[in-house]
Amino acid sequence: MFGKLLTCRSIVCTLAVTLAALADAPHLSAETSEAQPGNVLIIVGPSSHPAGTHEVTAGARLLSHCLENAENVEGLSVAVSEGWPEDDSVVQKAATFVFTGDTFPAERLPQSDIVMQRLGTAMNRGAGIVCIHYATGLRDEDVADDGDHPLLHWTGGYFATRCRHHQSIARIWTATIEPGGAEHPVNRGWKPFTLHDEPYINNYFGPNGPAANVTPLAVSMLPPDNPQREIVSWAVERGDGGRGMGVVMPHFFRSWKNEDLRKLILNGIVWTAQVEVPAEGVKTTLPDLATFSPGAVEPKPRR
Repeated sequence: MFGKLLTCRSIVCTLAVTLAALADAPHLSAETSEAQPGNVLIIVGPSSHPAGTHEVTAGARLLSHCLENAENVEGLSVAVSEGWPEDDSVVQKAATFVFTGDTFPAERLPQSDIVMQRLGTAMNRGAGIVCIHYATGLRDEDVADDGDHPLLHWTGGYFATRCRHHQSIARIWTATIEPGGAEHPVNRGWKPFTLHDEPYINNYFGPNGPAANVTPLAVSMLPPDNPQREIVSWAVERGDGGRGMGVVMPHFFRSWKNEDLRKLILNGIVWTAQVEVPAEGVKTTLPDLATFSPGAVEPKPRR
């Protein structure tokens, strides 16, 4: 049905709740939300990529470790769930939701209509949302004919996967990633970097491009043979008070070693959780990647 709740410290505490009980329980309303700034819920969706690429569960463990051990940010609490949590109190307490998976997990998980409804309730109360790499993706069957989808409003944009209205592009290339130009808390402390990875381009921001409340956080001149300014990470501040972020990297698990990429993503999670991002960005020390039990730490890049 729904997923099991994990923590980086291996303390598991979930309540088995039936769908009927969840639907009838009065404490699930947005008006009684227990969310506190700094509460982060990482939701891991399905993935079928080979070892060393995507590594959505290992990536969630890595993010949890970095957030719980941040050197200059206090008050963060992190839960990791494989799939949508059975314990709805975890959802109610979340200040922000972080998604990893092959396309937007809320559309891929079992009983996705219920998941989308509950996520929508959280967004309406002003919760944050961050989608990482392929979790920014929507398929043609997910979206309206004109490309509309809640994710477009929750994060400001998405990676369009073989959609009729729009075709985003996924390729492996060596790209230089730079700040998008506007001052923004998520851009604190990280510097331009070059990475061999799969930053998606031609991402979809609506029929007229990014809305006025959408900020390009990171850009790159791609593709190499016909370079155009492409937005590879973006942020939105919604009218309901919630904050959203999309970032189309990393594809390779080894790319998490890049401190500037890591800082960009951690800054975004902290910002969407309604916590102040330090002037130097979120500082972390990363242990060996094998610590997080990926399928393989150093794969051969796919060409």
